[in-house]
Parts: sequence; structure tokens; C-alpha cells
Amino acid sequence: MSKNGQQIAVEGYSVDGYEFVEEIASEPGGESILSCAQCGTCSGSCPNVLWMDHSPRKIIALARAGKREEVLSSNSMWCCATCHLCTVRCPKGIEMPELMHVLEWMAIREGLVNGKVSAPAMQRTLANAVRRQGRVHELGLMGRFFLRTNPLAALKMAPVGLKLLLHGRLPLRAEKIEGTDQLKAIVKEAQAIGGGK
Repeated sequence: MSKNGQQIAVEGYSVDGYEFVEEIASEPGGESILSCAQCGTCSGSCPNVLWMDHSPRKIIALARAGKREEVLSSNSMWCCATCHLCTVRCPKGIEMPELMHVLEWMAIREGLVNGKVSAPAMQRTLANAVRRQGRVHELGLMGRFFLRTNPLAALKMAPVGLKLLLHGRLPLRAEKIEGTDQLKAIVKEAQAIGGGK
């Protein structure tokens, strides 16, 4: 937006920020970004804020300032534990975990995933497992995850896996649910109508 050749702000947003915020708000779960009063309650409530590049409040402030790359390449959304402490305490009832999930998918879609976190690899591995089998086979899931990220890290988890196996809590065979073709059709239809997630 410009007026006489000058960029103008819209209700506290930069022009680029306004476009970025509108894009986030257009995604299911991202609508609440428009309601944020920047009080900081979310950041003060977050148990994982110390590990985030930017606090939840700052992520929204950066989005409003149009800092697309800084927001989408940060680790903040990947550190969200979806505990909803922020939502419960937010005076505006903002669903911050939903907003963080929107930012995750935007980061994946635009290839701006932070390379220092393994959560995106886990998310992709989990989604692929569910698409293939309709359910999660823990042994296969973790095997694929460690192959994508750090195969040597699997050695540290071997004692836990062995204990689970000995107690019958870790099946060796993956079981496929009935109706996986229907599940694939649903996912395909959702992607066709714009749900690229």
C-alpha cells in the first residue's frame, strides 16, 4: 500500500507485514494472529521459550513487520510442545499452538526449515507413515527418522527399544489398517482444495 509514492503502515503493520499476516490468517488455524494485543502472556507462559530463537510474542511482532524469512527459518515453532498454556492464559484466547503449526507448514512449503532442529524430519516421517499404513508403527517410524537425521543416535535409544520389545510394547511387524485407500483419497482431495499440509 502506498500513498503519494510512500509506503504507509496499516494499523501498526508494515506493508510487507500486512501481506504476510494476511497470508498467515488465510490458513486454517492462523486467523488468531489478527487478534494479538502483544501483551507477552504467551511468552511468559511458554515452558520451551528458552530454547526458541524468538518468543511467541516476538514471532507475531516479526510477522507483522514482514520478516517472513526470519520467522519461517527460526526454530520457534518447532519448539512448541502444543501444551496450550499460552492459549489458556491469553486474554484474547489466541490458539498459539495452531498458529505455530501454520508457520511450520509454511516453512516446509517454502523450503525455509531450520536445519538445526529434527522436528521437521519427524513430522514428515510421521505423515508418510500414516499415509502408507493408516497408523504409526513405532519401530519403523523411529528407524526411518534416525536414517534421515542421525543413524548413530539410534544406538543411544537401543536399550529403551529393547526393553519395550521384551515387554511386548514394540511390535516388530507393521499392521496396515483397512481403508488406507480411502485415507489416501481424503489426503489427495484435501491437497487438491489447498490443504498442502
